[in-house]
Amino acid sequence: MTISLDRTTQTLSVQRLGGRIGARIDGVRLGADLDPDTVSAIRAALLKHKVVFFRGQDHLDDAGQVAFAEQLGTLTTAHPTVNTGSAHVLSLAATKGMAANSWHTDVTFVDRIPAISILRGVTIPEYGGNTVWANTVAAYEALPLSLKSLVEHLWAVHSNEYDYVADVEDPENDGPDRDALDREQFRSTYYETEHPVVRIHPETGERALVLGHFVKRFLGLNSSESSALFQLLQNRVTRLENTIRWTWAQGDVAMWDNRATQHYAVADFDNHRREVRRVTVAGDVPVSTDGRQSRVVVGDSDGYTRIDELIS
Repeated sequence: MTISLDRTTQTLSVQRLGGRIGARIDGVRLGADLDPDTVSAIRAALLKHKVVFFRGQDHLDDAGQVAFAEQLGTLTTAHPTVNTGSAHVLSLAATKGMAANSWHTDVTFVDRIPAISILRGVTIPEYGGNTVWANTVAAYEALPLSLKSLVEHLWAVHSNEYDYVADVEDPENDGPDRDALDREQFRSTYYETEHPVVRIHPETGERALVLGHFVKRFLGLNSSESSALFQLLQNRVTRLENTIRWTWAQGDVAMWDNRATQHYAVADFDNHRREVRRVTVAGDVPVSTDGRQSRVVVGDSDGYTRIDELIS
């Protein structure tokens, strides 16, 4: 189904791609100074479809990507620990087939999890390198009542101690194209935060599962129990019916609701170069179904999530 919205400066259409997640937005040139109706339509599509895609945005550079993102909210810094030389843009480049090939929600090891992530395709390999997203709201809604009752009172410890690079790191890949999230930088400052496994979405009121590979353990459960339950819940999240897979082209932009999704970058592009660049919009502290907020155990992320407050 296509919804067309006539605007003063451009015509925007939203084409649904999957029954539970994903839409393509056409008829908009991303950048600074979009009219308010266009920004509102993009945000509405994002909240409904969880991840939206824009083709043909080759005109965007880092500054244009940042300018577009700023119309959606206050930006975080590029990353809590990794310095890529930009205040807001995280470059993820690789030539050894390295990618974030593990299901995760961005930066859940801090208390204020980013609300929105915006990813721009800079260099796309000849084949492979797709990204897959999963709807964590749909995953929660499909749980049987017995599991809902369990997870609504369950909390998990998230930390950056787990790093996907540890699984795919190549010691010979130490040149200029080394993956931006190398293990040493990623763990240079340790973070640990307790989050509810079910959070209330601050804009939609929906209930979403907060899981992914930064989960270290569940509170009150031992390691074997945590592992078994984590796998059970993750399998629910990543059921194919809950997912959408995007085949990148040069100049594509993907934007997702980081409060309601997980994603997985497929590491199947051999030695071809792949570079994508990410900007994140700051989020709030997750709230559980009984009104409790996430709690910081270790690490001060104010420099990452409150950059504008610190500058002012």
